[in-house]
Amino acid sequence: MTERLYYTDSYLREFEARVVERSADGRTVYLDRTLFYPASGGQPFDVGSIAGVAVVEVVEEEGRIAHRLAAPLAAAGEVAGEIDWTRRFDHMQQHSGQHLLSAVFEELFGLHTVSFHLGAESATIDLEGGPVEARTVIEAERRANQLVSENRAVDVRFEDAGVAQGLRKASERAGTLRIVSIDGLDRSACGGTHVRTTGEIGPILLRRTEKIRQSVRVEFVCGGRAVRRARADFEALSRIAQLFSAPLDEVAPMVAAQLEAAKAGEKARRKLELDLAAYQGKELYTATEPGPDGMRRAVERLDRGNLEDLRAVAQNFTAQTRSVYVATLKDPPSVLLAASADSGVDAGKLLKAALTEAGGRGGGNARIAQGSVPDAALLDALVAKITGS
Repeated sequence: MTERLYYTDSYLREFEARVVERSADGRTVYLDRTLFYPASGGQPFDVGSIAGVAVVEVVEEEGRIAHRLAAPLAAAGEVAGEIDWTRRFDHMQQHSGQHLLSAVFEELFGLHTVSFHLGAESATIDLEGGPVEARTVIEAERRANQLVSENRAVDVRFEDAGVAQGLRKASERAGTLRIVSIDGLDRSACGGTHVRTTGEIGPILLRRTEKIRQSVRVEFVCGGRAVRRARADFEALSRIAQLFSAPLDEVAPMVAAQLEAAKAGEKARRKLELDLAAYQGKELYTATEPGPDGMRRAVERLDRGNLEDLRAVAQNFTAQTRSVYVATLKDPPSVLLAASADSGVDAGKLLKAALTEAGGRGGGNARIAQGSVPDAALLDALVAKITGS
């Protein structure tokens, strides 16, 4: 068993310990005691150094803690270790913030925390027990920050599981429990690292919510992360305000108005495109001489572009009687086929058969189909087969 020094003092940064075991390559080390927190309970592991060698991962192994190193450890016996304090304190702020938020959601709305994850940029809790509406988020954030400003004590004690009372979530562990308490608010069994007072959590920002199966995931940031995120948000909004030459508080309605104008413009543009395609399709039909069988066959060849742009033209051309429309594109080599309802041509079947023979692929319905071939040199033969010319 490894003695966990962080259990009793999360603020220690340096320690001395004895090497009790090393892996054959010297890159995994077991100590008699450690300050390094292993990944557990949603909280990531600590990093730092042992005897000057960087610790890159810390893993729980059946009561022992394995320290994965960036290079073999040559030292034996007594060694000095040091954790990355910036990373540790950040994790302390986020984890204590999670306890506080979970207690607030429970207290105000009866929402139960079922999981916690601490990521590199933000943290999340998954809540069950009801919906998490916008007002719920706002009220929980307000209450959480009020509790931060009250600077309540965060206490760590050890109690026997058989007599421990008032836990926010019942523990399934037996024996001695490590209980983290926020004065007058919360008691939770937890092995993580925590601050001493709620004031050290710093500001708390609730970012967004997401429905995850039967729960709602709430993203949040605390302390230094919250300050950095608020600064980044402010700078992003300020840049947008500059683009609109408007005060920051007026940007949201201006953006909404611009979006509505853009949607209206896009709708008008699409209508004009459809009107133009209808005109082009009908004009092309008029300009195309019928063959001996009375069928009008139009073939258009493009070097570049997008066949999708011609679908509306094809559909309007073949909306007329006894008509077949074919378009080809060299890059990428592809083909579009459309046929009128009275043409006797099933565009999907005809094109699929021709493409299969040419080593291509594609398909569609009886009226319009599209596909591709491996080489542009095959396009002329493909058109000839489709049109029977």
